[in-house]
Amino acid sequence: MKLRQALARIGQMLRKEFIQTLRDPHTRWLLFGPPIIQMLVFGYAATLEVKHVSLAVLDLDNTQESRELISHFSASRYFYIEKQASQRDELREGVDRGDFLATIEIDSGFARRLRSGQGASVQLIVDSSNSNTALVALGYINLIGAQFARDYQMDRMRRTAPQLVSFVPQVGLETRPWFNEGLESQWYFVPGVIGNLMLIMVMMLTAFAVVREREIGTLEQIMVTPIRRWEFILGKTIPFFLIGAFDTAMISLIGIFWFGVPFRGSVAVLAVGATTFLFSALGLGLFLSTISATQQQAMISAFFFIMPATSLSGFGTPISSMPPFFQKLSYLNPLRHVMVVLRSVFLKGVGFDVLWPELTVMAVFAILMLSVSILRFHKSLE
Repeated sequence: MKLRQALARIGQMLRKEFIQTLRDPHTRWLLFGPPIIQMLVFGYAATLEVKHVSLAVLDLDNTQESRELISHFSASRYFYIEKQASQRDELREGVDRGDFLATIEIDSGFARRLRSGQGASVQLIVDSSNSNTALVALGYINLIGAQFARDYQMDRMRRTAPQLVSFVPQVGLETRPWFNEGLESQWYFVPGVIGNLMLIMVMMLTAFAVVREREIGTLEQIMVTPIRRWEFILGKTIPFFLIGAFDTAMISLIGIFWFGVPFRGSVAVLAVGATTFLFSALGLGLFLSTISATQQQAMISAFFFIMPATSLSGFGTPISSMPPFFQKLSYLNPLRHVMVVLRSVFLKGVGFDVLWPELTVMAVFAILMLSVSILRFHKSLE
């Protein structure tokens, strides 16, 4: 009898929350519109690739060899020749204004030194204000320069000593990319976007809902009713768990069918990983509600957690590149673990036998956060 009454009270709370959340058109849009927009924006805009890098070239040699080197860059999909400069000042001014990411200067005598068997130098200037882009562009430039040197040496040998060409040892690397054969950045970023959106939506919705009740004075009115505190907490969190689960499924389907990200794993593994992480986000949202008196405070507190969590999750930068202290600190971040689960399930198709450490850490984090948050929530009501 008591259980039936408790379930009835929880059902009334759920009905109240869904009506309050979904009756406002603006709120309905905030629940489902931003996740779709953010998925599309991140899916198209977030990338680790550097393509169509603008180059400026100053060719003071103007020979067949110098033009051949320039053609290696213009034929690459990573670069395009923005300007053929006639003097050095044009290169400096263009880099200062941000017109070019890199400049190449080929001095006179370039071809003469090559023909005589000497090494020939080319001056390269790179705008390193964006260090990541500069490093990637430098890698591409070095590869193109090395390829030009190999092609020139082989061509020179064919003309001078064709009988020795067959004796020149060569090493060929046959690459076999696994899990992302086309090296598509979208395949890497889209699963990560799912984790970020899950955290932001569920955590902030939970925090705002409880704080809003306290801010407008209805929390005390609810507490004087027969509803118990644990029933109130369940009634407040279950709707946002269901909304988070629906948003997760929706943006996952967008990633699969719109962006073409393969889903090679098990739906059950994905569901367990997403559920465990959603409970972590619910615990964080409930914790924020206990330390915030207004919705503005809840928003500031949420962003105080979201930014470090995203930075330490491996979403945009490899965790292995971080200092050792932050690498260890990232293990306390549930977003890091759900990133591993999502990318592994989508791209690698692995199961519980591989992902159980991540699932265990998220489960422990969820239990701790929910326990601490519920205890603090009880104390804040007293």
